[in-house]
Amino acid sequence: MIRAGLGRDLHRLTEGRPFLLAGIRFPFPKGEEGHSDGDVLAHAVIDALLGASALGDIGELFPPSDPAWKDADSMELLRLVWARVKAAGWSLGNLDCVVIAEAPKILPRREDIRAALAAALETDITAVFVKGKTGEGLGPVGQGLAVEAEALCLLERP
Repeated sequence: MIRAGLGRDLHRLTEGRPFLLAGIRFPFPKGEEGHSDGDVLAHAVIDALLGASALGDIGELFPPSDPAWKDADSMELLRLVWARVKAAGWSLGNLDCVVIAEAPKILPRREDIRAALAAALETDITAVFVKGKTGEGLGPVGQGLAVEAEALCLLERP
């Protein structure tokens, strides 16, 4: 059996927070606002995995109303979700991601991001890819007010 999962997340950018993608910190004056650490890419990947495995969604498992998840490390949340997905008998075929932000540029840190996601998902880096795009000056992302991520995963189970 093969299933695809799609995840998407959007976070406002605010001063005084770190800018994180898959736990990789970027030198940037603004970071993602959120109940957890706000890592928009980790959140999109979590929802893609949960959707493909039909095991819920990020808000259901880690509700922002629960103080236990305040400032949580999103990559640790990803590892918890991956353990749940594996326990249900699934393996990762591949993961493809897009990060949409005016700045900072993703390309200089892309291999670090890929390696971090591959490590969290216990897979080879060749099964993970990440692309950076801009908002072309349009909407909150294009105006530098927000960052967005989309993730598509393929899960396999015998």
